[in-house]
Amino acid sequence: MSQIPSSASSASFNVAAIQMVSTPVLEENFNTARRLVAEAAAQGAQLVLLPEYWPIMGMQDTDKLTCAEILGEGPIQTFMAQLAREHGIWLIGGTLPMIADEVGKVLNTTLVFDPDGRQVSRYDKIHLFSFSKGEESYDEARTIVYGKDTGSFQAPFGKVGLSVCYDLRFPELYRALGDCTLIVVPAAFTYTTGKAHWEILLRARAVENQCYVLAAAQGGKHPNGRRTWGHSMLIDPWGEIKSVLAEGEGLVGGSIDPHFLKGVRDSLPALLHRKL
Repeated sequence: MSQIPSSASSASFNVAAIQMVSTPVLEENFNTARRLVAEAAAQGAQLVLLPEYWPIMGMQDTDKLTCAEILGEGPIQTFMAQLAREHGIWLIGGTLPMIADEVGKVLNTTLVFDPDGRQVSRYDKIHLFSFSKGEESYDEARTIVYGKDTGSFQAPFGKVGLSVCYDLRFPELYRALGDCTLIVVPAAFTYTTGKAHWEILLRARAVENQCYVLAAAQGGKHPNGRRTWGHSMLIDPWGEIKSVLAEGEGLVGGSIDPHFLKGVRDSLPALLHRKL
């Protein structure tokens, strides 16, 4: 468990997470993502993560139905493929709405594109958020279909596990992903739940899985009135926050260091000590 996988490079690999305050207008969000991804690539990022719902945060939950896409077709996927190819990066596309079998619902889907712009992995969000407290009320299951399968892909530095937002509260999902060098968490945590639990859950996932965690969040007041928590961050396998952005548009970044990861696992071989 402490060894660097033979298929992974032992060299450091630069990653970045994009933080946005997405609007109901696709083109506005495209422009923001284009600018921030270009900035990340210019700073040396080789893998870039977009936040959950980055293409659209509608005025109504049902607005995303109008821009749902079929796999391999549509302006959102075309945009992401072109962006990955243009900058020669691995692009993890936060989430976008994908056509589902149920009428009036979509899948909340993460797609991964390699540096040639090829779509190489997919994950449909498994755990759907609901919360009700005072005037705040959310229920993603009204417009989203539950995903069924875990998702991951092999990057040059090792295995990357895919998860989305509310998944963060379910550690069994991350155990099911197996041995990962990096776990990504695109998210749109509410201000209320984010303030209470976001950082502690992210750091817990990094510590218990002894891997890097990269989280890209929505972070600010949206035109629909919703306020998201932000605090996009990169966390190392010891649980230390390496970079964080509290609120507003921008990016965080840093390096994935396989030797540091190996050192953590060698000195504290908790993954080898599992009994269940």
